[in-house]
Amino acid sequence: MGEFDGRVTIVTGAASFIGEAIGAVLIEGGGSVILADRDAEHGAAVAERLGASARFVQTDVTSDADLDRLIASAIDGFGRLDGVVGGSANFEDERMASDRAMWQRVLDVNVASAAVLTTKAAAAMQPGGAIVHIASVSGHVSQPLRVVYNVSKAGLLMLVKSAGNHFAKQGIRVNAVSPGWTWSRNIERRYGTRAHADALAAEFQPLGRMAEPREIAEAVAFLLSDRASFITGAELLVDGGYRTLGPEGLGQPFEKVRTIV
Repeated sequence: MGEFDGRVTIVTGAASFIGEAIGAVLIEGGGSVILADRDAEHGAAVAERLGASARFVQTDVTSDADLDRLIASAIDGFGRLDGVVGGSANFEDERMASDRAMWQRVLDVNVASAAVLTTKAAAAMQPGGAIVHIASVSGHVSQPLRVVYNVSKAGLLMLVKSAGNHFAKQGIRVNAVSPGWTWSRNIERRYGTRAHADALAAEFQPLGRMAEPREIAEAVAFLLSDRASFITGAELLVDGGYRTLGPEGLGQPFEKVRTIV
């Protein structure tokens, strides 16, 4: 028997590489998965690749009506909802030049919609249900090319702590997985080859490469599973050591100084 036999999980942001990997791991464990994303083309393709245990529901997480319809698809279609993975994200960012409208769009998707999804999902779950949000190492540190995204992920991490506390009485666990740099459609579009992307990641992830989407998915599956039955309000870092580094990093500054001297 698989650890997700008979269980039904919603995955938002499911058209992404990470979303697909999460769906695959849960289905391999015997579960059924409802994939949600605004991107109908990639979302439907993911569902087709994952097979009969997956179905796609086009969803805008900023719409309460869409979230209600998404949760109803689990209850009406399967009679239950056991898990939710919040993987939707808005990456817009003009750093401190970001205007109010951009701040509102990003915070709506990355924080407010995650909160609404959490509340609606918890109301539909029985004790033992689990919710996992995809946060980021960016929620812990300032980065040169981002401000809005980092603030939103910091807010998401506090949401996870707060929701873990508030829903504990219902027997619903809420946790986060924070990836470091991970191979994704956006990374592929920006950097081209995996070798180029891994070379960049090696500058600030001690394991010397980007994460595979499957590695993030395995961490998510753990937090959804009964193996994590006494974990709530927590963050699991899957970052290749990114957060272990202090200002001296991996020693590159010293090498650069030697080169200059």
